[in-house]
Amino acid sequence: MKKEDKQRFALRIPQANPTELVVILYDMLLCYLEDALEAIDSEEQMFHEGARKARGCLNELMASLHMEYEPAPALMRLYLFCTRRLALGEARHDRELLGEIRRVIAPLRDAYEQIAGQNSAGPVMNNSQAVYAGLTYGRNMLAENMADQGTNRGMLV
Repeated sequence: MKKEDKQRFALRIPQANPTELVVILYDMLLCYLEDALEAIDSEEQMFHEGARKARGCLNELMASLHMEYEPAPALMRLYLFCTRRLALGEARHDRELLGEIRRVIAPLRDAYEQIAGQNSAGPVMNNSQAVYAGLTYGRNMLAENMADQGTNRGMLV
């Protein structure tokens, strides 16, 4: 994952509602899969690192399911399928197996993105730092400004 991607995720997470957090996890999973696919033939360590981090995203998606609600068992089966394909694809260095995961996850990500706007819950993280982005006086340069860097941040007890 590129530095810019990490920064983008770090900016999205504090303002995300619960459904948007699932979309972010899907985005991270797809990003790590892409990293693994790019390194599959050339960089063994980067390939395994991308696969390991993709597995971590899948594990987090499985852990976040509420099994008492209806779509959760079907999603669990899909996530388990993806986990098995990831393990097999990592062992065999098989692009097609890793591509199957992308073909399963991408439509789920798109569906969650559509319903994320309908979720009226506020951000999961309260009392986090606000980030504002806008054009600066520099030439076509976008700068981010973090507001409220005072002492009233973090966990409230």
